[in-house]
Amino acid sequence: MSDDESESAGSESQTGEENELPVIQLCQLVEELSYGNSALKTETEMFEKYYAKLEPGDHHLPRSLEIKMSAAEYSQLRARRKTRARTGVDHGLGLTVDQKLELVQKELEDSKDEIRHMRANAERDLQHHEAIIEEAEIRWAEVEKAVHEFEKDILTTISKKKGSILATQKVMKYIEDTNRRRDNMKDKLRLKNVSLKVQRKKILLQLRQKEEVGEALHDVDFQQLKIENAQFLETIEARNQELILLKLASGDTLQVLNAYKSKLHQAMEMYINLDKEILLREELLEKMEKETLQVEEDRAKAQAVNKKLRKQLAEFHVPPVMMYIQEKIVNGDLEKSIKMWERKVEIAEMSLKGYRKAWNKMKTTNEQLQAIYLPGNSQKQATTCRSRFDPLK
Repeated sequence: MSDDESESAGSESQTGEENELPVIQLCQLVEELSYGNSALKTETEMFEKYYAKLEPGDHHLPRSLEIKMSAAEYSQLRARRKTRARTGVDHGLGLTVDQKLELVQKELEDSKDEIRHMRANAERDLQHHEAIIEEAEIRWAEVEKAVHEFEKDILTTISKKKGSILATQKVMKYIEDTNRRRDNMKDKLRLKNVSLKVQRKKILLQLRQKEEVGEALHDVDFQQLKIENAQFLETIEARNQELILLKLASGDTLQVLNAYKSKLHQAMEMYINLDKEILLREELLEKMEKETLQVEEDRAKAQAVNKKLRKQLAEFHVPPVMMYIQEKIVNGDLEKSIKMWERKVEIAEMSLKGYRKAWNKMKTTNEQLQAIYLPGNSQKQATTCRSRFDPLK
């Protein structure tokens, strides 16, 4: 009783102190308490959800969640209750952190499973709807094709020949052909369905056999598999070493190939240069051939002239010496006469120049006299006088 009275007195004193707190601290305290209440509410909802998932006959928590308290834990719990009673907040007995963590993990796994199932169902529904849409599109394409063929084959004929027996027969034939094609398609699909069922049975049988073989495996088989795995690993290691050697050889080969490529490039450049030089030499050779032909023609002409001259030289006869002397004398006389006549011509030219000077002088004097003494005479008289005094005439 004394303890209860002391606790009640302490709580009253504490409430008195709380009443004396300022408004800001009271607001902060209210916010903290509301946050704690919301967290507790969330935990309570999660615990209720977990409890609702349990079986109806199982109303108690599992052993992993049972509260096991020792004497020390009980004393600690009692001390906590006393301190909480002092603060005016009375909390009931709660779960430990490990138990809460286990509950949260289980709830998280359940949520993940639900999400996984929902995703799988959604994907299945999506695939189903996509298949329906694809089937509808294929069916619509077939319907459009059938309508187009019907309009092309039947409606054009009916529109041209209304009420004719031929159009009716054509329609009936088209319907019969369509039904026959559908029956054939149905038979094909039935056979395909049967073959798929047989294939499904075979696959299920193989899976069942594999499962039975997997269940029938023993430690010896696992040891054999380990040995085979080790052998395969050794083989893989050897193959890797061979691959490394092949890569090294490939690198060397690549270097040699690059060297040969550079040599090939140089050879190609040399080939191009030689080809150009060959073209130049061919042009020069063609030019030289043309010049050779021209020289041959000139040589032929020179040979013809030479033959002609040789023929003339062969036919030439030297005259006698006396004839040569006479010709020389005649030639000398002719040269002397030419020189004499040239001298005479020079003398005549000199005398002509003197006559012309005298004539020009007389002409000027005559013109002066005519200008002085005969100013009124006509041009005719002047010309007659000029002709009269002309010494050449």
